[in-house]
Amino acid sequence: MIPYTVNIKLAARTLTGTLSLQNKTAVDWGWQGLIAQGCHSSILIIDPKTAQTIQVLEKHKANVVKVKWSRENYYHNISSPYCLRLASGDASGKIIVWDVVSGTAHCEIQEHSKPIQDLEWLWNQDASRDLLLAVHPPNYIVLWNGDTGTKLWKKSYAENILSFSFDPFDPSNMALLTSEGIVFITDFTHSKPPGSAGKKVYIASPHASPAHTKPAPTAALAPTGAKKALNKVKVLITNEKPTAEAVTLNDCLQLSYLPSKRNHMLLLYPREILILDLELSQTVGVVAIERSGVPFTQVIPCAQRDALYCLHENGCITLRVCRSTAAPEEAADPEQAAQELVYDLRSQCDAIRVTKTVRPYRMVICPVNENNAALMVSDGRVMLWELKSHPIILSLSSLFSSGLSPLYSPVSFCGAPLGPNQKKIQDLSLNSMIGQTLTAGEAPPPNTSPQEVQLKFLLTGLLSGLPLPPFAIRMCPPLTTKNINHYQPLLASGTSNGSVLVYNLTSGLLHKELSVHSCEVRGIEWVSLTSFLSFATSSPNNMGLVRNELQYVDLPTGRCFAFRGERGNDEPPIEMIKVSHLKQYLVVVFRDKPLELWDIRTGTLLREMAKNFPTVTALEWSPSHNLKSLKKKQMAAREAMARQTVSDAEQSSVESSVISLLQDAESKSETSQAISAREHFVFTDTDGQVYHITVEGNTVKDGARIPPDGSMGSIACIAWKGDTLVLGDVDGNLNFWDLKARLSRGTPTHRGWVKKIRFAPGKGNQKLLVMYTDGAEVWDTKEVQMVSSIRFGRNVNYKILDIDWCTSDKVVLASDDGCIRVLEMAMKSASYRMDEQDLTETSRFWKDIILIQAYCTVTYDHSHLDVDLADIDMKSVLQDPELSLLQRCLLVSRLFGDESDLHFWTIASHYLQSFAQARQLSLSTADGQTQSEGTHPPPQSPLDICHDTLCESSSFQKFQLDRVRLQEVKRSSYEHTKKCADQLLLLGQTDRAVQLLLETCADNPSYYCDSLKACLVTTITSSGPSQSTIKLVATNMIANGKLAEGVQLLCLIDKAADACRYLQTYGEWNRAAWLAKVLLSPAEGSDVLKRWAEHLCSPQVNQKSKAILVLLSLGCFYKVGEMLHSMRYFDRAALFIEACLKSGVMEANDSSNILSSFLEYARLLRSLGLREGAALWASRAGSAGEQLMEELFQGEGGAPEVILNEDDVKQGREDTE
Repeated sequence: MIPYTVNIKLAARTLTGTLSLQNKTAVDWGWQGLIAQGCHSSILIIDPKTAQTIQVLEKHKANVVKVKWSRENYYHNISSPYCLRLASGDASGKIIVWDVVSGTAHCEIQEHSKPIQDLEWLWNQDASRDLLLAVHPPNYIVLWNGDTGTKLWKKSYAENILSFSFDPFDPSNMALLTSEGIVFITDFTHSKPPGSAGKKVYIASPHASPAHTKPAPTAALAPTGAKKALNKVKVLITNEKPTAEAVTLNDCLQLSYLPSKRNHMLLLYPREILILDLELSQTVGVVAIERSGVPFTQVIPCAQRDALYCLHENGCITLRVCRSTAAPEEAADPEQAAQELVYDLRSQCDAIRVTKTVRPYRMVICPVNENNAALMVSDGRVMLWELKSHPIILSLSSLFSSGLSPLYSPVSFCGAPLGPNQKKIQDLSLNSMIGQTLTAGEAPPPNTSPQEVQLKFLLTGLLSGLPLPPFAIRMCPPLTTKNINHYQPLLASGTSNGSVLVYNLTSGLLHKELSVHSCEVRGIEWVSLTSFLSFATSSPNNMGLVRNELQYVDLPTGRCFAFRGERGNDEPPIEMIKVSHLKQYLVVVFRDKPLELWDIRTGTLLREMAKNFPTVTALEWSPSHNLKSLKKKQMAAREAMARQTVSDAEQSSVESSVISLLQDAESKSETSQAISAREHFVFTDTDGQVYHITVEGNTVKDGARIPPDGSMGSIACIAWKGDTLVLGDVDGNLNFWDLKARLSRGTPTHRGWVKKIRFAPGKGNQKLLVMYTDGAEVWDTKEVQMVSSIRFGRNVNYKILDIDWCTSDKVVLASDDGCIRVLEMAMKSASYRMDEQDLTETSRFWKDIILIQAYCTVTYDHSHLDVDLADIDMKSVLQDPELSLLQRCLLVSRLFGDESDLHFWTIASHYLQSFAQARQLSLSTADGQTQSEGTHPPPQSPLDICHDTLCESSSFQKFQLDRVRLQEVKRSSYEHTKKCADQLLLLGQTDRAVQLLLETCADNPSYYCDSLKACLVTTITSSGPSQSTIKLVATNMIANGKLAEGVQLLCLIDKAADACRYLQTYGEWNRAAWLAKVLLSPAEGSDVLKRWAEHLCSPQVNQKSKAILVLLSLGCFYKVGEMLHSMRYFDRAALFIEACLKSGVMEANDSSNILSSFLEYARLLRSLGLREGAALWASRAGSAGEQLMEELFQGEGGAPEVILNEDDVKQGREDTE
């Protein structure tokens, strides 16, 4: 059981239940590590680490249909802190941008009144992080400033837009999924709407063949003719709309670019996933489900590995990883090598039980690590699955063999080879679980011993929602000075299926779920802090009689028994139960039967009223009793007895304190057993007459009768506190009785039937909560005036089902949207400041995002960590002296989901190690000559291909050759063949290109041109005249708008560097970078990429962060250090320069850039209160640093002498990533 602390001031919150169908797509997992989920018109913020709902946002009036976290791909510092910013769109077309920490709306946006179809924050600009793109039905895309709510531009399209997807490699490319096809936009920019209407694309039917023709995973045979035909049907048709029976795009459930490799897209259909190569406009892979399989509902492609998370209709999540497409050495025929991209099933989780009301809605995966998935179920459950890797023992691997190629775990940790004694965090991220051998298709390096692994899903968290309404709620007895040491704020909620859910309102977590009844729970009354009575009534038989269930439940033990024994079968239904103020007596009121009076302590029936007893319409116990006077009498009697039993002689020797202790103990035991205080209750009959009855022990006496008030209708409910009695009637009148002054005052509320009234707890607190059929009100009975009101249709869109007081200043309301809300007395909103909460287990994000509101600062020294990292393993890894500076920076950026830092340190770590290796090799050579900038041997494991043109040329070339080989197999028209030939020429594969050119049919208009081109390619010589002629023709072609053809000719005569310059001149920067990677020498390619970096730094483009990554891949480390310093990224600059000095790729000198970076970092650490860290870096910053040292240690006898060695820098630095 989770220990709870007593918190008198409970936070406002919402306990949520089942989801609406419109909430299906409203879920997102952000880089901040939190999940946002729409539930009716509310938004839940869930911490997957602790499976807690930590915030509920309420301002939407309609169902929430989309939520989107803002990205974290910017540099974080004090002026640009980590923030929890969320955009949400609802079914009425309203978009709200939230500050999640404070629970307030940053801005509200309204364009049309139809449901928002899609939302996305733009991430391609260093300057602005506030741009939000939205699809407003039916056919508008609008760019908003999410900070101010200003509309920047609006663009309409011909078809209805369903969703969109941005190209993760080029933010100017996006694809719209429309009702008729796909629209590709290539000129997207934040400054103005797209100029063109985009390129429309239609898709021929993927159902032209049965899905079971998918080859078995072990089959390596060439495809049959039928299979070839199938593959050639699935093609993008760009010229004209296909016939009606061929169009199945309305079956298309989803469209997404693959973040793992450029120019690939997936289309999801219920029974298959198509992988498209967009350069070829052709399907290059199919993931099909056999006929007996469960259809797909969603797929999420991964970035770190070419893998797909698939959600099926039965709630099963499967992970499919792409098989290697590398050609075997002996395969002469390329068709034998790669038929298509095959995604092998590597792991799957358990399915859920699907019913009419319970079905899986959506899956989200953690964008930082890609090894955690969350499944949203329609009944409000959130299932948190974690992917785990298990080593396979070689002797057992034959037993587990499934015909799939083995998966190996990488022999590195955080981008560096794992040391022999180095600690490692298991299953940190997807790319640390699966090595590259699978995707690269290579055998593991000979000098390593990779571990073969198997992947499994593990359920690590479950968040359950409330069942379907109606609810009967009751708060436990209030907090008092006597019970403060063991008080828990428990709320019991009876449900329609007979169970009682007990929630702890400190944390909002389910404390216990008890299956108590067999039918709907109608009411609950607490009899102590840990036990309650609940009653339920079955549906009536043909005589109108029911089975009544009245159960006594003891929470600590879970013991539950029928309080009325054998009674309860075939009798009129129980209307209400009322427990007396001292929890001694219980009144059970029936519909057409006299009430029963029970003694709760003994479980005995005191009185069953006579048949002529009046029909009870409302009843309440009086708070007055004679317990105090009884106790005084009993204490006096005990003292007298004690004095009699102790003689005078003995009395002198016995301490008076001992006697008093004895008396206390005896009086307590006596009060708990024998004292039966006198208590009263009042009730009204159908005529409105008020009856007063006294109960003492087992005697019941009738008291006074008060005639009905003529201004009141039939009394529906009574509340009594102190000297105030309040009656509510079916006509909406409240009658306030002041018993002391003997005054009554009637007030009409004009709200209709008063269903329930309850006084607030707390001495002297005379607030009254009133429930009507259309809402609720809080009244002040002293002033007899309304304090606050909530009304269905006016300020809320839900009906109130039940009410109670939670504390003296907060109310709890159960509503028909399946939620239970704890609200302030003003009943405005259930959102709250998250930093005011008492969470059961503080997640690392709160201390760092909310309390510091600046850096996530981790202080490393020999003994402790400043940040309270819950995971002991993580703490020991971070304190491990074997962990290098680069590894630590990379690990911290991953732990805190800092997208910008993660990209920077991934590239920096890879190339710093790579160039350091090259330097060692060059120093060890006999001549001692260092290699020129831009050259370096490939490291053991190449950079992941998701980094695209930042990868090494060798691995990038290999990937492109594999890809064009696959395109060759898949080509199905002359256009495809032409594109393949063009690609082969650019890749230097002239022989294969000539073969494709000669395939052109004689009746094709391009037959003559292709034949001449084939002749030209085969006869090109390196003689001067022919080269100059071809160069002249190429430049003329480029000048006349035939850029691609001119570039081809230049590549044929080894003038690729000129071709890249022409491409850059005409704005084809990405294409130029691609060409430089596949054709140019490192030195020439370096020039091309440096020009690209300069272009990225220009004010019009403003992508300096991307430029820094390009320069890192070239080894321009001095330039990177300068840029980081000029951009005022002082912490990153200082840590990067330190890593360069350690790696030996930068010389230690007194350059102003290095010293000022260290100095600024020291100042930054001082501003965060980290004095020791500041002193460490100031000591390395020259004379200016000495001055800072003096400031740091003023009054302590001057600055201490700081002696630095490598271990001190590694252990004692402050990492502000």
